[in-house]
Amino acid sequence: MRKLVYVLLDGVGDRPDPKLGMKTPLEAAATPNLDSLASRGSTGLVYTVGRGIAPESDVAVFHMLGYRLGEEYPGRGVIEAIGAGLDFRDGDLALRANFATVGDDLSIVDRRAGRDLSDSEAKELTAALNERVRLRPPAEVAFRHTVGHRLVVRIRVPGVRLSSNITNTDPAYRKVGGMGVAAQASGGLRVERSVPLDGSREAELSAQLVNEVTEAALRVLRDHPVNAARSRGGRLPANAILMRDAGSRLPALPKMRDLHGMEFSAIADMPVEVGVSKIVGIHVEQSPETFNYGWKASKVLELLKSYDGVYVHLKGPDEPGHDGLPEVKMRSIEMIDSKFFAPLLDGLDLEEAVVAVSADHATPCQLKSHSDDPVPLLISGGSVRSDGSRRFTESEAARGRLGTLEGPSVLPLIKRYLSRRRPD
Repeated sequence: MRKLVYVLLDGVGDRPDPKLGMKTPLEAAATPNLDSLASRGSTGLVYTVGRGIAPESDVAVFHMLGYRLGEEYPGRGVIEAIGAGLDFRDGDLALRANFATVGDDLSIVDRRAGRDLSDSEAKELTAALNERVRLRPPAEVAFRHTVGHRLVVRIRVPGVRLSSNITNTDPAYRKVGGMGVAAQASGGLRVERSVPLDGSREAELSAQLVNEVTEAALRVLRDHPVNAARSRGGRLPANAILMRDAGSRLPALPKMRDLHGMEFSAIADMPVEVGVSKIVGIHVEQSPETFNYGWKASKVLELLKSYDGVYVHLKGPDEPGHDGLPEVKMRSIEMIDSKFFAPLLDGLDLEEAVVAVSADHATPCQLKSHSDDPVPLLISGGSVRSDGSRRFTESEAARGRLGTLEGPSVLPLIKRYLSRRRPD
């Protein structure tokens, strides 16, 4: 069986943008290495989670790894808690959170505190939260900073099983079943109160505790020296936390080796991808720097000697999508092409390996949020036949031989091309 390199480009999908002459960032970018893969391979489109769903990365990655999740999904909070190494037990409540900037009336100025919160600033703020936020005993709360403006919150009440069946305080996302999806927000956003979604005492208590954490965090962060310094320097203070995607139990999913009959390794940076990998039994390598694409390419070639496949999650295109910066997104794609795909292809024998490239979701610059648009898929190498595609773009993929798929069907399709026999 041939080896597999499976690359997900975070948020790479987009829509034609007037700032790029009505091209998408993928179409406007110079990507000779991705184009080379496309010219010898086949392309298609993927709804990573489902039509009409604008997914978050966590559930999208699970689906792109072959899992089909619904009401039983434990929630991103649990996934990130595991990825961040935070002690989590069944019955605890875990939530993904952002440091944010809010006004005195709790109107949201910036959900990500200007997106310039350094890790050192965030760690200092997180330490203050851990030291000063106290819930009424026996309830306990713990905060764990991850990257930039991101953190994880865990609430525990010994002897009580808390419930994830509550709403978010972050209005930009809503719950659909156990999944978080981008909300279609209009007008100004405000910090929302969490409310129970059923009449159980556990849900009522969980919502109450989340609201207590929100209020206590506001008091701690408001006058913190880090925020005073940021305000003096003309930067937005990180004076609130927004919480979403509550989970209260550990997931029970089959391992990748059992689902696909392959041993996988992963290269991932963010807690959500690390958590997904740990849950499904994938060995994880974390790079010294998020954008050190050359290190990642070298590590893929090294890992292929020991594993059947390597899943690579590359950050870069998603953030400029959220910021509405199509030119920056285009340059991010070009950097991935030259710094990751060029050295990868130099060291890879495409007769002995298959390279598959797709995304976890689209993040159109004009929306500044995730969308329900399908994302492009490219499969090249091994026994893959050329379907006449010339580039890895949304428009080329729409005409590709692979057609339109759903996320869980992608890996089973890829596996057909790992065989030494050419599939029909």
